[in-house]
Formats: sequence, structure tokens, C-alpha cells
Amino acid sequence: MNTPATGHGTQAEQILRGVGGAENVESLTHCATRLRFQLHDGAKADATALDALDGVMATVPQSGDRLQIVIGGAVARVYSEIMNLPAMTNGGTAPRKSDAEVKAEMRAKSRGRLVWVDNFFEYLSDSFRPLMGVLLGSSLIIAIASVLDALGVVDFRAADKSATWVFVDAMWRSVLYFLPIFVAYNAAKKLKIDPWVGAAVMAAVMTPNFTGMINSKIPGVTTTTNETLGTTESVAHVFGLPLQLNDYGGQVFVPLLMVALLALVYKGLQRIFPESVHMVFVPFFSMLIMIPVTAFLIGPLGIWAGNGLGEGLSWLNNNAPIVFAIMIPLLYPFLVPLGLHWPLNALMLQNINTLGYDFIQGPMGAWNFACFGATAGVLLLSLRHREKEMRQTATGALAAGLFGGISEPSLYGIHLRFKRIYPRMLVGCLVGGVIVGVLGGVDTNAFAFTSLLTIPVFDPMLVYVIAITASFFTAMALVYFSDFRTPEDRARANAERDALEAAPEETATADDRELVTVGAPASAEAATGVTGPTASTPLTPAAVETAPVVPAGKGVELGAPVAGRVIDLDEVGDPVFASRALGEGVGIEPADGRVVAPVAGELMVVADTGHAFGIRTAEGVEVLIHVGIDTVQMRGEGFDVRTEAGRQVRAGDLLVEVDLDAVRAAQHPTVTLMTVTNTADLASVEPHTGQDVTAGSPVVTVRR
Repeated sequence: MNTPATGHGTQAEQILRGVGGAENVESLTHCATRLRFQLHDGAKADATALDALDGVMATVPQSGDRLQIVIGGAVARVYSEIMNLPAMTNGGTAPRKSDAEVKAEMRAKSRGRLVWVDNFFEYLSDSFRPLMGVLLGSSLIIAIASVLDALGVVDFRAADKSATWVFVDAMWRSVLYFLPIFVAYNAAKKLKIDPWVGAAVMAAVMTPNFTGMINSKIPGVTTTTNETLGTTESVAHVFGLPLQLNDYGGQVFVPLLMVALLALVYKGLQRIFPESVHMVFVPFFSMLIMIPVTAFLIGPLGIWAGNGLGEGLSWLNNNAPIVFAIMIPLLYPFLVPLGLHWPLNALMLQNINTLGYDFIQGPMGAWNFACFGATAGVLLLSLRHREKEMRQTATGALAAGLFGGISEPSLYGIHLRFKRIYPRMLVGCLVGGVIVGVLGGVDTNAFAFTSLLTIPVFDPMLVYVIAITASFFTAMALVYFSDFRTPEDRARANAERDALEAAPEETATADDRELVTVGAPASAEAATGVTGPTASTPLTPAAVETAPVVPAGKGVELGAPVAGRVIDLDEVGDPVFASRALGEGVGIEPADGRVVAPVAGELMVVADTGHAFGIRTAEGVEVLIHVGIDTVQMRGEGFDVRTEAGRQVRAGDLLVEVDLDAVRAAQHPTVTLMTVTNTADLASVEPHTGQDVTAGSPVVTVRR
């Protein structure tokens, strides 16, 4: 029997009663407009009573005891109020899973089975990415120390440094030495097991008790010397078994291997023990099993694997230094955008730990500074051609690169959007790599982000400075003198700029006119010509914002937010949009991933996940742009948001760039929907379907 939703109580309480009470809620999440319930028994929900509630636009039962309740722009507030109800805290099962956890589980279920390569690199990336801040911080401390060393203030290589400088030394060594524990924590979190168990297992073989046995005279410990290599090896006999003793400080392969096996053990134990005793027995047996396995097997194996890879690259560096120095900077421009550079970063740390220095970062600097040089070329051109938005983008990206060693703002904000940049940047990489190779290579004894501030950590410094300077100015000159736009694109961009500069600051108000037309770009290429995090220059001709006044009785024309095929809402495959609960509108099967504002107005909603946007025009038309179906489950992966809530946007402003292949890989439809959410308050909303359009082409007519 259904629980009635009507009656006394707040909106949140009425909704909770309508779905069968807190005890019937397995989980609750929300997207930009809807509450998403996973119920224990979907039959207990009273859809009729829920539809009758104020503030509920529609109720959409789905398969698998799932229920969606369309709220609109107030969904975040309603969600928060429901989750804060006492019934949801003390009863039911929803609080057992957070919003992020449920989304992650749903996304995991939606992925295909042939993605092990993607999963591998994602595992590496997510194990290291959260550490970039502290790694950057430690690299800058190293840089400062190196400058003081170069100026003769202190000798950091001396064995008798004062306590003050020993303490400064510890400030950066802390990050690198305990890196295995940090990596283990992140890796365990990535594999959805208790991250503290991963950290504890790794910490067990890094305690003073364990490392104190190395080269000691403790009974049961033997130390042998390899006369050929000049190295020593300590072996302890534990429980009658030989245990090779290693210092795991700075290791990265060991925690990555350990956590991969720990995840299997941990999840297996979760299946064995009842949930009520998981907290006690799962961590206990995980540690009891994995600490010995790590000490006896994984630790020595990880060191062997890391040393083997490092020695292989070292052999290439020693026997074919020019080849190595050229190969590294030419590979990085293709590895970084794909996230495939993490294994090389791990090898850098491995080299520092085992060899005491690294030979990869020197040639890598040629790539970074060629990247920054290309950005500088774009900046100079933006100043020359008075491109305000590109100037802002390039300035921020260049500052992040030169002072932070961060290449992503340049790559994603500029380089990957203009196909003419990469070939010119690669020439800069080649020039710098050749210089490093010909002049004998560049080493460093620290893990450092290659920026202006970390130049002193490289040796020989002069060779490094010559190489990165040549890379920077080569790429900058090639981009500046040959432009990053084609001649046709440059002429079009300049014409649009001139028209915009000549246009009046304010367009006609609603009292002056009844029609605002959002025009189409001159070509598909023009629609891809504006980039950058703020990217507020329209992608359409100047007439977009200065449409002529037309006779009354016309309407507001909404442009297509993305290029592609326009279809009816009945064809989009989503019952909520098909029911018009979110208003009349259209769907567009996208031809590319650039989503732009269909009309000028204020951005009222920008979903954190980047899949939905809400715009209110000066005429009071409320427009929703929703990218894909159920793409909220992707948690923002593949969505590069280019704006923020509260901003005034113009027609054609870039809202988000979407990796459509990632959406398809997650098995979500890519159809982009645009609806007028306050359709009921308007005279008519007329969609124009069955046509192929470019971004900005009129696809909906709104009559007030």
C-alpha cells in the first residue's frame, strides 16, 4: 500500500513520505534538475501524490526500483533538506552511501569490460595526481636551497651542516621519503578500499624498527658486500625465512604493486566476514596477510622492477645520449594530454632514490619550455590583434608554466584547440633535446617541476639554461611569425573583433524590440576559434549581439548550443524530457563537443559535473542546456567547464567542452538537450527539428 505524500510537513518531508519513507530509500543523489532515488521497493512510491506536491514538476518511475523526481533549479536545496531530515539520519539506509559514492558505483557499472589499459593509467594518475601540490611545494623548497647553495650561503652537500639547515633539508625530504605511504593511501582510495590500511601496510616496512635492521649486527641479520658493484645487501631471517632488507623511502612501484594485491585481499575478506564485523576483522587480516607479503615478496620485486626500468633508460642515456635527449621531449607532448606520463614521473623518483640523481627531467625541460614558448607566441599575437579573451587565457597559462612548471593550462586551454601549434612546438622540443644531447646531458638530484624557479637544481645549469631558452624562443618565434590560426581564420577573427569593437556597448532592450536572433558561425572552423577558460568572445558573427529591431509579434530565437542534427524531444530517449516536464525544446545529436550559450543572459546554474547549465535572458526566458543522458554519473570526467554561475554570457560563449568519446565509453547517449523551463509562462515555444545545424543556428522560437 502506498504511503500518502500529501498532508502536513515540509516539502522534504512530503517527498520522503511519497517515496515510502526513509526505510525504503537505499540511496539518494541529484543532478541539475532531478532527485534520483534508488528504492528498496519501487511499488511503495506514490507517484500520483508526489506529482501533486508544490515544487514537483514530474515524477518518473524507472526500472530497477529507481525513481526520478523533477524539481528544477531548486533541486540542490531540496536534496539538502531531505538528507538533513532526522529520519534520514537515524533511520533508513540512504546515509550509508554518500552522493559521490553512489555516482561512482553507477559509473563503474556503466563502463565496458575492455578498458583495462584505461584503468591502468587511471590508477597511476589518481595515485599521483593528489600529490602534485606537495611535490610542487617540495620542489620549490629544493630550488630555494639550491640558490642559497649556488650563492655560497650554505653547502647543502656538506656532512656537517648546522641543525638549521638539516631542518630545512627535512622540509623537502619529508615528501619524497614518505612518498610510498602517500601513494599507497591514494592508490587504495582509488581501488575503493580503506586507504588507511594501504598506508599502514606500506608504513610497516618504513618504520625505524624495520630500516634499523639494515647493515646492523642484530642476531639473525647478515650483510654481504658485492665487490663488483660495491653495494651491500642485508638479509634477515624471520620465522626461519630469508627476508631481504631494503630502504623503501621514495619508492613508488612497491606501493602501486602492493595496493593492487591488497585490494583483492581486502574485498575478498569483505565477502567472507559479515558486514557487522568488517571494521574489526577486515583491516586486521588485511594487515596480517599483506605486511609479510609486502616485506618478503612485493617489496623486493618492486625494487627489482623499478631498478630494471631505470637501468634500461640509463643504458640508453649513457650509450645513445643524443637519441635519449631527443626522445624524451618529443614524447611528452603526446603523453601528457593522455595521462600516460605518470610511469616516467615514477621512474624519475625511482632514479633519485636508487641512483641519487635523475637524468630524465633535464631533457623533459626542453618540452616544458617549448610548450610555454608556444603559449608566449599566442600571447604576443593576442596583444597584436587585440584578442582580449585569448590574451587572458595565454597570460594565465604562461604564468602557471613559467613559475609553477604546470603545462596543462597551456595544453588544454590553447594548444590542443589549434592544430597549427603542435608542429611548431615540437620543433622547439627537438632543438632543446638536441642541445641537451650534444652538450652531454643534464641531471638533477631532486624531483622538481621544470619552471624558472627550479633552474638551479639542474646540473650543469648552463647547459640546461641554453637548452630551455632555445626551446622557448624557437617555439615562440614559430608560433608568432606563422600564427596559430590559418589565414582564413585570422581574417575572420579580425573582422569579428572589429565589428564587436564598433558595436554599441548596450543592445536594444526588451521594450525596444521583440526579437533577438542568435546567428550561426560563418563556418565550422569559426566555431572552434575561441578558446580559454573564460572564452566569452562569441563564436558567431558580430550581428549576434546587435540583431536589428524587428516588428512586434515575433519571438526570441534560441540558437543551437552545439552543432549537429536537431531532433524532437520524443526521440531523445529520456522520459523526463520527453514528457516536457522540463519544458518544450529540442535535442541535438552533437557533431562535436563544443557547447555554447544559445542566447545572451545570466548563468543561473552551472552543474559541478559540467553536464547542465541554466540561463535566464533579459526577457525572462529560462533556458536549460543538458549535455547527454544520465551524464551526471560521470562526475565531471570528460567535461571541461569554461564558465561559472552568476556570469553574464553572450550568445556563442563557450560553456563546456565535452569529450564525446568518453561519454560513449561510459555508455551514455550524447544527445544534447535544450528546453525552456518556464514554457508554461510563455505564449508558445516552437522547436524547429529535422535539420542539420551549426552552433548558434536558430532552433527554437519563443513567443511571449
